[in-house]
Order: sequence, then C-alpha cells, then structure tokens
Amino acid sequence: MPNAADRGFDVGRLKTLGSVATSTGLLSNVPYSAPGSSNVFGIGSEHPFANYWTCEGGLPEVISVLPDKLQADILMHRYFECVDPVYPMLHRQTFYADYEHFWALSRAEKDRSDAAFVALIFVMLALGTQFVTSTSPRERKQTAEFYASASNQALRMCSYLSTASIKTIQAMVLITYFLINDNHASDGWAFAGILMRQAYAMGLHRDPNIVVPDAPPFEKQQRRKVWQAVLLQDTFLTVLLSLPPSATHTDVSVDDLVADDSSIASDDPTDTAYIRGSWTLANLVQETICSPRSLDVPICTTARHKSKLIADFRAVYRSFPDVFRSWDPDALAQLAQTNKRVVRQTLFLTSNYFHNLMLVHASESRDVPVNVRGTLEAAHDAITAFFVLFALFEAEARVWWVFNHRAFLEALCIGNVLREAAREPGGEEAMAKDPLFVRARGDIHRMMQIMQIMSEGEQASETARTRVQVLREFLV
Repeated sequence: MPNAADRGFDVGRLKTLGSVATSTGLLSNVPYSAPGSSNVFGIGSEHPFANYWTCEGGLPEVISVLPDKLQADILMHRYFECVDPVYPMLHRQTFYADYEHFWALSRAEKDRSDAAFVALIFVMLALGTQFVTSTSPRERKQTAEFYASASNQALRMCSYLSTASIKTIQAMVLITYFLINDNHASDGWAFAGILMRQAYAMGLHRDPNIVVPDAPPFEKQQRRKVWQAVLLQDTFLTVLLSLPPSATHTDVSVDDLVADDSSIASDDPTDTAYIRGSWTLANLVQETICSPRSLDVPICTTARHKSKLIADFRAVYRSFPDVFRSWDPDALAQLAQTNKRVVRQTLFLTSNYFHNLMLVHASESRDVPVNVRGTLEAAHDAITAFFVLFALFEAEARVWWVFNHRAFLEALCIGNVLREAAREPGGEEAMAKDPLFVRARGDIHRMMQIMQIMSEGEQASETARTRVQVLREFLV
C-alpha cells in the first residue's frame, strides 16, 4: 500500500472494483455489504427518488406539491444559512428575484414556467429540510426525499438528459450533494457522472471569453462559478472515494473569477475569495493526488518530488486570505457570534486543505518514507476542523457526509501511523513520551466520543456506531 492513510485493514471482505484505498475508506459505510453491480459502495441500496408521479401529470403535478410560500421561505433561508456558505454557486440576489417572481405567478402561469427553475427550487428545499432542527429525524428525511424526488421529476420534464442549462447544472450539483448526505453515495456518484457530461456538453469547461465572447460579464461570471462548483465536487469526491477524476479538461482560469463591484449583481468579495481558494486547491489536488490514488500508486516517487509538492501546497495555503487562515478554535467561536458564514467557509476550506496535505505526507514509495510527524500534524489540523464544526454547529456536522467521512479517514490515518510506529523497537515507550503521539491518540479518542454521541438518541446513526467499532481497534 503506497499510503499510510490506507493501510491496516483486511480489505478483502469488500470486493471493490476500484482502488484498494477506496475499500479502506468505505469501511465506514453501513451496512457492511460486498459491493456489487447494483450497489457500488455498499450503501444506498434503494432507488434514491421515490416515484410519486403519474405518466400524464407533467410539470403541473410537480408544482402541485410545493409547500406554501411561508414554509418555502423558511427552508430557503435554511439553505442559504447552511449550504450556500460552503457551496456559493448561486447568485443570491438574482435567484431571489426569480423566486419572488415565480411565487407571484398565477397557478396556470406556474404550470408553464421553466421546469429547470422548479427543479432548482425543489432541491434547495430538500437541502434546506436536511438542516431543519424543529422536526423529527424521520419526518425530516421523508420530507427531504420527497422534495428531491420532485426536483428529479422536474428535471425529467425539461428533458435534462438531452438539454442543459445553467439551472439544470446547478440543480444537478445540489442533487448530488443531497444524495450523498442522504446516505446514497452510490447514487450520488453515478448522478455526478451525468452531471459531468452535461457540463462538458454545455461548454462550461471552456473559457467564457472564447465560447461566449459577447455574453454580459455577469453571465460569464456565472459560467465560471458553476464550472468551479462542478470541478470542486468532482475533485473532492474522487479524493474521498479514491476514484479517477473527470473534470480534467478545461481552460477556465481561476484568475478570471474576480469580484465586480461595479455591477448591481455583484458577488460578496469574501465569497469570491473563498471560491478562488477552493478552486486553486482543487486544481492542485486533482493534478497531484486524485489520479495516483485511483490507481494505488505513490503520490510522490522521489524525495525531491515530495518536497516540491509540499511546497506547492504551502504556497496555496499562503494564497488564502487571512480570514480563512485564522482558525484558532477560540477565535472561531468568537467569530461565530457575528459571522457564521465565514466560520463555515473557514472550516470547510481548512478541512479540505489539511486532509490532502496529510495524504501527501503519508505517501510512501521505494525511495520516499512516510513523513510520520508531518502526517500526524496535518491530520490533527484536518480533524480539528471537524471537532470545531461539531462544537459550533452540531446539527450541521451530523448532516454533512463529506465532512464526517473526511474526519473518519483522518482518524484512520492517525491510527495506522500510530500502529506502525508502535511496532518499531522501543516504539511504545517513545510514543508515550512524545506529545505529538499523545495528542494523536487523543484525536482518535475525541473522534470516537463524537461518533458515540451521533450513534445515540433519536438521531442515532448506524454509520457512526460502526465507525466507533473500527477506531476502537487502534486503541487496544
């Protein structure tokens, strides 16, 4: 195994078609089941979109199940509070202008409205519902899945497989995140494949100045933001699943995404900086980490290569604005009282960055050993971002599958490194005296405590319960 993050388990019981690293990471999925052709990752065995729809109902049937305006407004507010900070793909001002116009239409006019926009509304309602805390987990899940099914049906009404628009792509990006949060990683992965093809077909991977030179600046900016959302989703999902990246052919430059204060439809400068930081990181990760891990080959083949790659990652981190690098837990707790949006962005960006830096340090080849201390330092910083998220936004931490799964993989990596270090002569005694190793064991303990909390009560997670069992093996 070319990466310490992936060692330590008998993965033969999971007969995966992908890389060995995929099998290791997917040990956190429940139920344990050997993936087959119908259940690629061992989870989400049922079809993700329940069929509530008749053959003749069309778009009017979908429109008929919209909640009342007040309820929709509440769910939209929850979406923009919890989801939009992390994935700021939509332009809030123009979206709300279209949204209010839609609600002002008569019922007959709504029935003839843009089905792609209806799909976008419904998936935003679905994601907003996932983050509601005032209903029971069962009711929340059923309602969210119903809205997601309505979104998918609206996409069918606009023939999304043969046509594409900015709104259909936006809806599909959000449906993919919904499916992953809803324990349908297999379906999310497959759906993201269709999304990727449609984004290419629309030419979103091309520089807007080349393919739509006469388009207004705002439209060009939206194309860049949507492509960035597609690329970001593809890159970091392939990192977690150790599968090949797809968003690899593009000439859209992150440098062209700039805040335009002169436009009435300008973007928040902090959002633009967050997108640019995430995009720059994704470009580096896709090029240097995704492909090697999908083939179980070393990320770094020589010591010089590893030093250069670590320097590249540090350069990316230095390019982040100061607001995203000042992430002391106490300072973030203070900031959360006035600007929760920036706190959420800081935690997601921090988690992504240090998780991938951990993978670089943990990479091993014939000529390059694992950098044990570098791995444990990066893993600590990465998993601490999850601990802070849980402390400040516990309800949201329970919902975000990608954050949960990343933190679990970080705990696995720490456990593997500790286990291998303990096998060295005098290893146990040396580790007991080294604050870095003591802290690393503490990180596993803390992760187990959080997973134990998530496995109990009304919102009990079977996945969290299994993660506790897996991590306990490292502390025996």
